[in-house]
Amino acid sequence: MKNFIAVGLIFLVVIIASNSLFVIKETERAVMLQFGELVQDSIDPGLHVKIPWVNNVRKFDARILTEDAPRRRYLTLEQKALEVDSYAKWRIVDVGQFYISTRGNTTTAGSLLAERINDGLRDQIGDRTLAEVVAGERDQMMLALTADLNETTAADLGIEIIDVRVKRIDLPEDVRSSVYERMITERNREAQELRSFGEELAIGIRADADRQATIFRAEAYRDAEQLRGEGDATATAIYADAYSKDPEFYAFTRSLNSYRETFSSKGDVLLLDPDSDYFKYLKSGISR
Repeated sequence: MKNFIAVGLIFLVVIIASNSLFVIKETERAVMLQFGELVQDSIDPGLHVKIPWVNNVRKFDARILTEDAPRRRYLTLEQKALEVDSYAKWRIVDVGQFYISTRGNTTTAGSLLAERINDGLRDQIGDRTLAEVVAGERDQMMLALTADLNETTAADLGIEIIDVRVKRIDLPEDVRSSVYERMITERNREAQELRSFGEELAIGIRADADRQATIFRAEAYRDAEQLRGEGDATATAIYADAYSKDPEFYAFTRSLNSYRETFSSKGDVLLLDPDSDYFKYLKSGISR
């Protein structure tokens, strides 16, 4: 009987101890409730004690969580519609406020955060053009949105926004075709402008090349004629100098060359006066 009572007491102690002691991990945050009312808004990691069946401990993940915001349609500064798919990285920084505002439900916290992201994106996109939203100022827009959200989420929801990012930006289906057609038309116009500009440059380059070729040919012809004239003048001077030294020999040599050229063909017939000066070197070796 005594053993049975001892075992029962030990079992009771174990049950009381298991309901009195609890451990909070480094990756967790917790609050303590007493009959449903918040009595301790932040419990540090480690081993702690509570009153069994009176106190209740709610634990929450203290790591960075992800909230995927549903795709929404927004209007840019030019009133152009965009469909934006975004997500946010967040974590709990004030466990007590988080429990008060969401009753400790992370799904509720995600829904509240998604609505705030939606409102923030509407304001940020509405102040920018389509080009700025898509490429030009996307990073600045996300940083501004994160800063704006953090001004209120810590106090209202007990959470901190680490980062907000856009996963995808699309044009609505009903305007996508018309936008693509305008883009194609614009690109074709730019291509035609580039081709026209290229053709204009090509015409100018060809005209300049033809002009330079004409100038080069004219200068080459001028230089050739000048050299040819200088050569003829030099040859004439040489002939004149040689002729002046022995005119009779020069005349005799020219006559021999003339005879050679004249009588080189057997079919040639000449009708000349036998007393002509043309034959004076054939009749006598000396001039008269």
